[in-house]
Amino acid sequence: MFLIRKMTEEDVQSVSEIESVCFSDPWSFDTIKEGQKNRFDTWLVLLEGDTVIGFLILRIIAFEGELLRIALRPEYRGRGLAKKLMDQLVEYSIHNSVKSLFLEVRNSNETARNLYSSYGFIETGIRKNYYKNPQEDAVVMCRDLT
Repeated sequence: MFLIRKMTEEDVQSVSEIESVCFSDPWSFDTIKEGQKNRFDTWLVLLEGDTVIGFLILRIIAFEGELLRIALRPEYRGRGLAKKLMDQLVEYSIHNSVKSLFLEVRNSNETARNLYSSYGFIETGIRKNYYKNPQEDAVVMCRDLT
């Protein structure tokens, strides 16, 4: 049984572990712990039973949403679970009067780009050398919710 809910302080360690496995330039434990206090950010976790297996972070400012992070433990990939997080992202955004969503994704991350495209995101630009470790361009993708 899978459940998505808002992240709690008890989830910080699990989210930090997922972050370190999924990203080549991961956010620190302290960044995650402090980040969930930001009033513009919504942190959601995906659970199987009591185990956090994925998360996303959505920032909403002035009717615009930015997907800051989305991650799923590697052993759970390929089972449609990222779609559960994306479904929640869109539903939550609409419920909170977001007019458009955007994100940045590594140019080489075809799997993520395909997922975002399947949710109506279109490529709108490139941020040169946006990522570090390794250095790489980011593709900017947007979706209108109106």
